[in-house]
Amino acid sequence: MKISTKGRYALRLMIDLAVNDTGENISIKEISKRQQISIKYLEQIISMLNRAGFVISERGANGGYRLAKAPEEYTVGMILRLTEGSLAPVACVENGKNSCERYASCVTYKVWEKINNAVNNVVDNITIAQLAEEQKNLTVDFVI
Repeated sequence: MKISTKGRYALRLMIDLAVNDTGENISIKEISKRQQISIKYLEQIISMLNRAGFVISERGANGGYRLAKAPEEYTVGMILRLTEGSLAPVACVENGKNSCERYASCVTYKVWEKINNAVNNVVDNITIAQLAEEQKNLTVDFVI
């Protein structure tokens, strides 16, 4: 499994909205500058997040974006599944299904199942709030 730039940038965007939440909207231009991601690409990603109800968008002079829910309510898995689709390493373990006709006699099924469970356990137990807190702790201002 390899996470695309869309998935990585969506995660960064959601963390940025959480870290910089003041209760006011945040412009795509501000996010673009902080994250060093093109506005055009961010617009595509934020549109997807908006359609899914993960962010709220407002137009106008004070327009911009903000999280629709508290950062604690979003997991890494939610964001990645939205942008990437299934995170399963192979189709036969997607959504807990045993869809392969060889399931009963396939020794590799258990390998794929363990990989799938491990990935899901990680991404479903890390919240945007946790990552935002870690990001705040990483941000250090250097005084010259």
